[in-house]
Amino acid sequence: MIRLFALLLICALPAKAEEIVLGLSRDQVAITATFEGSDILVFGAIKREEPIPDKSELGVIVTVAGPNAPIMVRRKARRLGIWVNTEAVEVDSAPSFYAVATNAPVRDILRDVEDLRYQITIPRAIRSVGSQVANSREFTQALIRIRSGAELYQVLEGAVDLEEDTLFRAAITLPANLTEGIYEAHIYLTRNGRVIDEYITAIPVRRVGLESFLYNLAQEKAFLYGLMSLFIAISAGWGASAAFSLLRR
Repeated sequence: MIRLFALLLICALPAKAEEIVLGLSRDQVAITATFEGSDILVFGAIKREEPIPDKSELGVIVTVAGPNAPIMVRRKARRLGIWVNTEAVEVDSAPSFYAVATNAPVRDILRDVEDLRYQITIPRAIRSVGSQVANSREFTQALIRIRSGAELYQVLEGAVDLEEDTLFRAAITLPANLTEGIYEAHIYLTRNGRVIDEYITAIPVRRVGLESFLYNLAQEKAFLYGLMSLFIAISAGWGASAAFSLLRR
């Protein structure tokens, strides 16, 4: 009886006027020994139960976020001719990778209150609420600047191709220095700056093959990994010496 009541309640709920139907070019990313980055194509369509609303701007925002983790951000200063750490702030949670792609400037399709609610832009995705340093915002901005330079944080305004307010697609480039884990792709649909629909899907990023073996060995059996590295170095040196000796004869 309870299940029947729940089913009737779900059926009675009004359908969304506009919904996201999503697709991905790949459902996982493999990090190999020769991994130099990868591209993910996010594409989809907007399903409507009603005609396209007049006099309202449609926005499509695509974000791809890597695993969150705390990170220590330090400030260096020159003291007696030596660069030393003078201040440090621990950011409570920051994504290892974060990309934001939109079909228009963010400020035109997303209200600040909606950004605060859904934590869409890069500054909103980073949390440093536990910091006791008064100027912790400067450290957060420094983290964004550093990771943006390494292509780990990306703002791609205009990178979402929206056709006839129905079909959309966006290409997100993942750099070579990715962190292993579960990445999340969020797609937000906005009207007049307000989020009207959201779609979330996961993208596993895993090391495979030789890369996976070496990484696990270094993390779990560091002593054995060190011995193996030393053996390889000695063998390579001996092999090179033997090759030169043969060439001199």
